[in-house]
Amino acid sequence: MEVKKTELAKKKQPVDKICCVCSRDNSSYRCPKCRRPYCSMSCHHIHKQDDLLHDTEFVRALEAEKEAQKVVSTPKSYKHPTESTVPMEKLERLRQSEEIKNCLKNPHLKDYVREILEDSDPTGAISRAMKEPLFVELADQCLKVVQDLPEEEK
Repeated sequence: MEVKKTELAKKKQPVDKICCVCSRDNSSYRCPKCRRPYCSMSCHHIHKQDDLLHDTEFVRALEAEKEAQKVVSTPKSYKHPTESTVPMEKLERLRQSEEIKNCLKNPHLKDYVREILEDSDPTGAISRAMKEPLFVELADQCLKVVQDLPEEEK
């Protein structure tokens, strides 16, 4: 009976835990370039020699494909919109904004956002974050993107 449970557990192993070289279960490591799992240093060395996976253009193409799949799964409308609901088009503009992406590269700003998301009182957390110039800069960039301002005012 115990053998069957272990076999079932192996069959349910997530694909992202299976070594990309030898297919061993429970791989604990990931390639820093392509993020594929591997189980040992010997498998890592074999994997590193596979230039296709580390070809920058190939990796970019994979990332672009993943990004395209995310766009497809983005909902096109709200189930219960209110008068203060931000339209999906504006949220999409936020997602695509290079200025916002640049702001979010700052690790300190990421910490502020994480704290807001994890706080039991997000409104209070936002009020505290608004005292920080980095967070104010992000908020200003978000407003510029979602408000319908003429180009010369931005």
